[in-house]
Amino acid sequence: MRKRIGIISFFVLLFLAFITVWNHSYQEGLKEAYIPLNGDRITPVIPSESGVFQRSQYALDYANMPVDENHQRSLGTYYNNRAYQGAPPSIPHPVKNEFSFGENTCLQCHQNGGFVQKFNAYAPVTPHPEMINCRQCHVSQNTNTLFKKTDFVKLSPPEVGVNNALQGSPPVIPHQIQMRENCLACHAGPAAPKEIRVTHPERINCRQCHVLNNNDAESIGVFIRNSNEK
Repeated sequence: MRKRIGIISFFVLLFLAFITVWNHSYQEGLKEAYIPLNGDRITPVIPSESGVFQRSQYALDYANMPVDENHQRSLGTYYNNRAYQGAPPSIPHPVKNEFSFGENTCLQCHQNGGFVQKFNAYAPVTPHPEMINCRQCHVSQNTNTLFKKTDFVKLSPPEVGVNNALQGSPPVIPHQIQMRENCLACHAGPAAPKEIRVTHPERINCRQCHVLNNNDAESIGVFIRNSNEK
């Protein structure tokens, strides 16, 4: 009799366990997918374009900031600091610790920028401060004695102000935005190259008017409007 009661109790426990697991799985399946948002943000965030707004709190400061004519970067300097179009910029100055990885070493100057007396220049702002292992992609410019020049020829970088779809329309974004969603990091502030410094940094939603031209889609060639079409 005791053996029979034990067997029945065992199957009852199995049944209760099954009901518990099934009910938990069913309830989890009813939950909708969601993206957690920080409710105390001042600026509303569109999750798919969140990178655009990362420096929006500085937009008005950039709009009212006087231009330091004596320490402006140029677009030529911007491109010369890259091995090729789209490559991570190299580090044009001695680094504090050659073997530093992370530890916010680079972000001390490049998270918010500002004038660095030691180098007599403004530190460019990184568009991706969340990636703290900077040396994984950025290398120092101290290899002049180790490597020799090759026949490698850079492709011509995009020119400024020639990619508007129509006369008077906002220029198209001529580069990939992977890791460069934060437009104000490069296009506003004192370290922005003067040729691509935006005139209206207070309009923080850049993607609202400027669209991508990242060549992900098939090229249709030169757009020609046919005035005879109705």
